[in-house]
Amino acid sequence: MPVASLDPLAASLFSLLAIASLLMAFVMLGSRWLKDYLWAFAVQSWLIAGLSAAVAYFGGFSELYVVAVITGLVRGLVLPYLLLRIVRRLKVAREVHEALQPSAALVIGALVAMFAFLVAHHIGARLHLNGTVAVLGLTVMLSMQLIGFLMLAIRHEALSQILALLVLENGIFLGAQILVPGMPLLIEMVILFDLLVVVISLGILVRYLLAHVGTTSTRDLNRLVG
Repeated sequence: MPVASLDPLAASLFSLLAIASLLMAFVMLGSRWLKDYLWAFAVQSWLIAGLSAAVAYFGGFSELYVVAVITGLVRGLVLPYLLLRIVRRLKVAREVHEALQPSAALVIGALVAMFAFLVAHHIGARLHLNGTVAVLGLTVMLSMQLIGFLMLAIRHEALSQILALLVLENGIFLGAQILVPGMPLLIEMVILFDLLVVVISLGILVRYLLAHVGTTSTRDLNRLVG
């Protein structure tokens, strides 16, 4: 599926789903409430699943229908459910210790998105892809990765950092759907399995942190050092 030869309907649909996914990352960046993070991540995952299905339909990659279904179920339902159970058990409703206020975080998020666009535009010019959906896909992918790193830097709740890692992975996954849609199904399955292992392992770590330190803030991890 050459991105330079997409028909306008396909390009518009891909662009809409990619931009909506990026907006969900901004929702997570601008909120203090963990349940808002979870809902935004679930919606973002379903949007990416829809993108996979659209790429499968317009590009003729039938295996991406399977990826779309698994993405919707695992990223859009299973992972948010597991994280919601952790939130309820730990009784942690919101981010308390923040390095930046949500408004300031959104401003920085907008700046990193502009930086991602400039980088994507430069790469697109080198590859003669400017004006195609590939530049937008690369912009959204880089923006979501940078926003994920920003969330890791300014949020101290362990659950917030888990979701920041998931946003990072969602960005990579979204970019792959547009830029390299022929990625083997086996690789996609391995990535999804790794996500489940990561969430379960970090969930155990968060409970250990609460039991031994009395908080789920990663600022207090240095107290675990013997």
